[in-house]
Amino acid sequence: MTTPLVGSIEGRIAAELGVRERQVRAAVELLDGGSTVPFIARYRKEATELLDDAQLRTLEERLRYLRELEDRRTSILDSVREQGKLTEELEGRIRAAETKARLEDIYLPYKPKRRTKAQIAREAGLEPLAEGLLTDASVEPLAAAAAFVDADKGVADPQAALDGARAILTERFSEDADLIGELRERMWVRGRLAAKVREGKEEAGAKFADYFDFAEPFTELPSHRVLAMLRGEKEEALDLVLEPEEPTEGPSSYEGIVAQRFGIAERGRPADKWLKDTVRWAWRTRILVHLGIDLRLRLRTKAEDEAVGVFATNLRDLLLAAPAGTRATLGLDPGFRTGVKVAVVDATGKVVATDVIHPHVPANRWDEAIAKLARLAKEHAVDLVAIGNGTASRETDKLAGELITRHPELQLTKVMVSEAGASVYSASAFASQELPDMDVSLRGAVSIARRLQDPLAELVKIDPKSIGVGQYQHDLSELKLSRSLDAVVEDCVNGVGVDVNTASAPLLSRVSGITAGLAENIVSHRDANGPFTSRTQLKGVARLGPKAYEQCAGFLRIRGGDDPLDASSVHPEAYPVVRRMVKTSGQEVASLVGNTGVLRSLRAGDFVDETFGLPTVTDILKELEKPGRDPRPAFKTATFKDGVEKISDLVPGMVLEGVVTNVAAFGAFVDVGVHQDGLVHVSAMSKTFVKDPRDVVKSGDIVKVKVMEVDIPRKRISLTLRLDDEAQAQEKQQGGGGGERRQRGQRPPQQRQGRPAAAGGGGGSRQTPPPANGAMADALRRAGLLDPKKGKR
Repeated sequence: MTTPLVGSIEGRIAAELGVRERQVRAAVELLDGGSTVPFIARYRKEATELLDDAQLRTLEERLRYLRELEDRRTSILDSVREQGKLTEELEGRIRAAETKARLEDIYLPYKPKRRTKAQIAREAGLEPLAEGLLTDASVEPLAAAAAFVDADKGVADPQAALDGARAILTERFSEDADLIGELRERMWVRGRLAAKVREGKEEAGAKFADYFDFAEPFTELPSHRVLAMLRGEKEEALDLVLEPEEPTEGPSSYEGIVAQRFGIAERGRPADKWLKDTVRWAWRTRILVHLGIDLRLRLRTKAEDEAVGVFATNLRDLLLAAPAGTRATLGLDPGFRTGVKVAVVDATGKVVATDVIHPHVPANRWDEAIAKLARLAKEHAVDLVAIGNGTASRETDKLAGELITRHPELQLTKVMVSEAGASVYSASAFASQELPDMDVSLRGAVSIARRLQDPLAELVKIDPKSIGVGQYQHDLSELKLSRSLDAVVEDCVNGVGVDVNTASAPLLSRVSGITAGLAENIVSHRDANGPFTSRTQLKGVARLGPKAYEQCAGFLRIRGGDDPLDASSVHPEAYPVVRRMVKTSGQEVASLVGNTGVLRSLRAGDFVDETFGLPTVTDILKELEKPGRDPRPAFKTATFKDGVEKISDLVPGMVLEGVVTNVAAFGAFVDVGVHQDGLVHVSAMSKTFVKDPRDVVKSGDIVKVKVMEVDIPRKRISLTLRLDDEAQAQEKQQGGGGGERRQRGQRPPQQRQGRPAAAGGGGGSRQTPPPANGAMADALRRAGLLDPKKGKR
């Protein structure tokens, strides 16, 4: 079998990553052998020569794509070979194709298809006519066609013969791989996506009003605008058109390029006009339609990739938020009519008390609620009060504040907590198994309390998609989103490490090498035999074999066990290295761990051997200095300004502390404690140009913001992170935003079309971000940008 002309898969990936092919080959071998990315990144640094987890994730994704490409290449070669049409030149082109799109372009003329007009024409013997007119335009078309009239073959007259010849040439023009590839790239670079409102849909599609008369180049469209327009089309509010650029006539036009490709030109010859008309027919009926489908898919794929990236980044920030730690916590799930659900969990997360209080309308039992909370806090030595940030959150936050004021002896600290996904957890099968005798409404309060203690441990119990910290998740590829989010959860869980004696089955199932079934077996073994006292005991868990043990052991922690090393990220396979360090230093393992002075006196190079290289030994020494260290930030809370409890309390120029609740492509939402999140547009984040808001802030960050503008009737708050007066003046001059182009001194393309800035492209309170869902919808709703009842503007 001939080797692909594009080189090996490993070679291509190495070139793309800018690393050596042998590094990629080693990583591929480990992945194929069942190793996970976290395991390879942490414990196989010598094998991959220090490829990090980000490089490995990219490698894994590209490996999947290129293998799919090779499978498709093989399938196409087999198909063309079976047809008896595989020439050496064609095989070379197929093997040289570097993308799926290019491969399909080459295969198109040979792809089995329904009987076409061109095939019927060929069967009628009209291919010589088509070929003759194309190669010699001096022939008069009708005269040439007269010789091919044959009623028995369905060619009734010369015009029917010419129609058949046109069908043959149209198919040839539209299936020329090189031509289609060239036109596709040209249209991508120069074309644009245009949107118009469908007649009579102005009111029903009002939430897409920013796209009622809109056009923007493909290469400049951000993902949220593409997805917004595609949703508008799906909901039958918008008509979308993919427009090639001008000129539409002449040699530089698309039709001109097609004509030039096949040597067609207007020179006054008899067949010139017929050939030009054939080119125009091919462009309008076949080529443009084909390119439109390709570019629409390309736009969607690019937008999906960017949106999935936003979702993944926000999820990572949420999972790696600072844990409050092992402190007794009182969780409050706010509500008006149904009351505030209360749950107290002890330092280990065990539920020790639940209740429901009714401090708000219509019951208004304020003092009774405070008395109940004080009693629970005192009885269970509560340190923290976790308040869900949903409906009635500010009123409940005020209740907690008064509880703290009236009972200073309790020394409580209140914290607003994102309750994204709490309701999903409450009704889940795992919640039913974990809290079987508890009412569904109370489970949400438990989740809120536990996610303050340890966000990562609690949020892994929820399907990542249900946490909803992204844009347009229901418009994205389910497989692509799930794969990306699962990778984020896996990286976060293994990066932090897991206490095997306290972890839930969902948390354990995210550890490298542990399946859902194995996680359940670990919990069952723990319940039946008591806590694990050493990592080696894991080998006694049912179905946990040598490979699974190799993958998971380093990420599982056993605190207070038989061996101090079991509480660290040092892998059991590397314990002999530590024993040599113990011997060299004259210390015991217990006294060596955490002994910075002794550890820094040891030279890593002295402990390198044929199994463990310098990177691993260096990691071991760092880990021994701070064994089991948590990479997450230290826990701290935002303080909402006293007296600022509702939107009418806000005044432009006011500087407040708040919490970033969500980050989108167009800016960040910040909770300043007034029920509506304010929007910091990307243009209001820094004096310098900001391409990605996540370069400045992330979900969970505590920030200081200045109020720029308050629109009480529309419940919109415009904020800025630029706290100086100059920033305020600039913001007002810019009209609250304008995004990347405005900062470059250009008008947005949608304004050039006579429309206001598109959703998500503008900033402050003047612009309406695009439709969203999940936590993003919650943020938009709290910012006053979505109708709280209908989810629409």
